[in-house]
Amino acid sequence: MKKRAPIQVGDYSFTVVLEPNEPDGYLVTCPALPGLVTEGDTLEESLAMAKDAIEGYVISLLKHGEPVPEDRMIFPVRVRIENEQVAT
Repeated sequence: MKKRAPIQVGDYSFTVVLEPNEPDGYLVTCPALPGLVTEGDTLEESLAMAKDAIEGYVISLLKHGEPVPEDRMIFPVRVRIENEQVAT
């Protein structure tokens, strides 16, 4: 099950998605910041890593004169595929 948590960096706030990462820990992505991926062994470490990665991402954008994207609302939806050629 994915968990969502807002991460605040300076005057910015972004939603992150945490997914269990086999064999342990959590994988973290940020829908508003393409390519931002990090991980941690615990939820607390994962959130700290996410905050650090987001801060670096935003600083890089600002340094290069790029706009900082606004946070995106995400809606997790389960899609079921029924096809004889897809293994169940």
